[in-house]
Amino acid sequence: MTLHKVLKYLALVIGVIGMILLGRIIAAGDDAIKASADLQGSYLDPYMWIAYLVLAAVIVLVGIFVIVGLFRGNIKNTIIAVGSFLLIVIVAYVLSDGTAKELKDGSMLSASGDHWVGAGLITFYILAGIAVATMVFSGIKKLAK
Repeated sequence: MTLHKVLKYLALVIGVIGMILLGRIIAAGDDAIKASADLQGSYLDPYMWIAYLVLAAVIVLVGIFVIVGLFRGNIKNTIIAVGSFLLIVIVAYVLSDGTAKELKDGSMLSASGDHWVGAGLITFYILAGIAVATMVFSGIKKLAK
């Protein structure tokens, strides 16, 4: 059997198990599960473990294929892309300001935490702007042809 067939059957088995566990949750009902901690453990925990298993498998496979792709492809372009992303994050961090803030639940967000949240938002805005500009430029270029 090829790896593709094995993974296809494995995905089918995990999907069927997930459907069975979801069916158990739906059959028990929301109110019953909310009311009983024992039902929460017996119905929700197996479903969560399947989700954790799938997440771990995806992370491992993505990591493997990224590393394999790095060595097969052009590593120079990969380094340039990662360096550009890090440069955008650094610029966003420098542009953001951090002040300690009280959150709605009464806890405090540190100045460093606020600084990183601001940097993340600015990074998102920069990357979204680049994506929109690239799509507009691509559309204009297609119209010109």
